Amino acid sequence: MASEEEKKAVFDAESAKEVVKELRASFAAGKTKSYEWRSTQLNAMLKMMEENEPQIIAALRDDLSKPELESSIYEIAMVKSSCTVALKKMKHWMMPEKAKTSLITFPSSAEIVSEPLGVVLVISAWNYPFLLSLDPVIGAIAAGNAVVLKPSEIAPATSSLLARLAADYLDRSCIKVVEGAVPETSALLEQKWDKILYTGNGRIARIVMAAAAKHLTPVVLELGGKCPVIVDSDINLQVATRRIIAGKWGCNNGQACVSPDYIITTKNYAQKLVDSFKCELERFYGKNPLESKDLSRIVNSNHFARLSKLLDEDKVSSKIVHGGERDEANLRIAPTILLDVPQDSLIMTEEIFGPLLPIILVHKVEDSLDVINSSGTKPLAAYLFTNNKKLKEKFVATVSAGGLVVNDTTVHLAEHTLPFGGVGDSGMGAYHGKFSFDTFSHKKAVLYRGFAGDAFVRYPPYSRGKLRLLQALFNGSFLGIIRALLGWSKS
Repeated sequence: MASEEEKKAVFDAESAKEVVKELRASFAAGKTKSYEWRSTQLNAMLKMMEENEPQIIAALRDDLSKPELESSIYEIAMVKSSCTVALKKMKHWMMPEKAKTSLITFPSSAEIVSEPLGVVLVISAWNYPFLLSLDPVIGAIAAGNAVVLKPSEIAPATSSLLARLAADYLDRSCIKVVEGAVPETSALLEQKWDKILYTGNGRIARIVMAAAAKHLTPVVLELGGKCPVIVDSDINLQVATRRIIAGKWGCNNGQACVSPDYIITTKNYAQKLVDSFKCELERFYGKNPLESKDLSRIVNSNHFARLSKLLDEDKVSSKIVHGGERDEANLRIAPTILLDVPQDSLIMTEEIFGPLLPIILVHKVEDSLDVINSSGTKPLAAYLFTNNKKLKEKFVATVSAGGLVVNDTTVHLAEHTLPFGGVGDSGMGAYHGKFSFDTFSHKKAVLYRGFAGDAFVRYPPYSRGKLRLLQALFNGSFLGIIRALLGWSKS
């Protein structure tokens, strides 16, 4: 008798090729391009989220022990918000944008037409498996593309539910979910796509980019990095501490690409900050946070071992000033604060992506900017808590990151009017709101002319007079045009 594995259909390069072929046929037939199709699919996705919220919350609980509030607000509500914004704005986004023309092409008119790219691939991550899967797909649908979504196998319950729901609610001839791990992803990457959006880490991003390069496929890479938090002393400390906690442990227990990765503050202020963290963490998660139902667990044993290695390094283990408790059987690590961590330690040289928060000390708060800028990488997000206007201005002017927030953490993701994306090692390209639509669109330049006003100067035989007139046209100089027409030289 065949084993269960043998009974399952193998998804290989040939299978991937057939999927892409089917989607290209649907796209070529114009099925995805109409406003009606796009709005129907987005409304279906809204209905899918509304009718299956309990199942989605249960899947996220199975994969990550994610608290219901985090699942409902940070995943389901944000996906629904993206759908709602797209449905409200999409007709306007689809309209050609008028562009000015110059004397060079006079008389003429011009516009920029947004056209769908074609068949696109979205490879999502495990930490926010619904949001990071469906948010890019919303943009791809709104722009009129056919889509393949590859959810993360590290969140299997969510992946399975996504595949089932997409098949039940969305147009299967244009939108497909492919489950699986490395072999299935590799099979998909062998195909030619019109765009690939990948969310994850830099190591896999290099593989995605190399595969895309073979077909000259453009990519959007949403990666991560060590997101810093600068804490000044002239602030409401309780509010600042709570907002850092919400962005760190309240976002999937630190397993988020925009979670605060480390804090920079002054030596004189550090202990006051640590005391505030201790107080607020106990208020939020109790005296035994390992038993708190408001903290997600570590996703799997591999990540638990990785985080434990960061904590157990000799130069770091003595720096724990709060937390550090671990429950390997249940994959739980308590919120952990580390003070005055060496910058050459493992915890400071790789993205933490977990509930550990080291604090770096500087003599004066302005030195924090040098610490960030000398790290050699650009973070996905950077945060500053201060009331100092000059420090805010210098922070915005000198820190290069995917996004900046002053006096809060992570909340910029909720604003659809802001692009979400990285720079340098933290990624390339951006999405959210209209930026999602633009990411999956080609901006086609269109120039309209009639047969009147045919300029003799562009045709041979060439002469000095024609040269002077063309130079004046390109320079936009009315006086130069008159001089050239009258045959006057500059002298």
